Amino acid sequence: MESIKHRYSRQRETILQVLRGTLEHPNADWIYNKTRRIIPNISLGTVYRNLSQLVESGRIIRIKDDAVIRYDANIKHHDHFRCTSCGRWYDIEILDNTVIESFNKKHKFHIEAFNLELEGVCEICL
Repeated sequence: MESIKHRYSRQRETILQVLRGTLEHPNADWIYNKTRRIIPNISLGTVYRNLSQLVESGRIIRIKDDAVIRYDANIKHHDHFRCTSCGRWYDIEILDNTVIESFNKKHKFHIEAFNLELEGVCEICL
């Protein structure tokens, strides 16, 4: 993704550090509550605006989970597993480039990108 330049913002960098500090895939409210522990006077609107700028600049990923939007600081290609019991999201790696190359050859396609989201029950809920 092409990087979009924004002025330095302490608030944005704090939001990014909060997101990088978890393996969860939190929504904006979760991020807001964690960021308020560091910057007590930050507003929810500021969190939303900075999350959008972080997505636009390619520094984080936006994940749509039904009506909830979640965020992920892991921007390296990976896939996701969502537990249908507890709702937790996990980073997983299922497909690699060899699978994509084989698919492209077999079907005469040229896949440029893919995102795989699996659903089921996690080991904690089992």
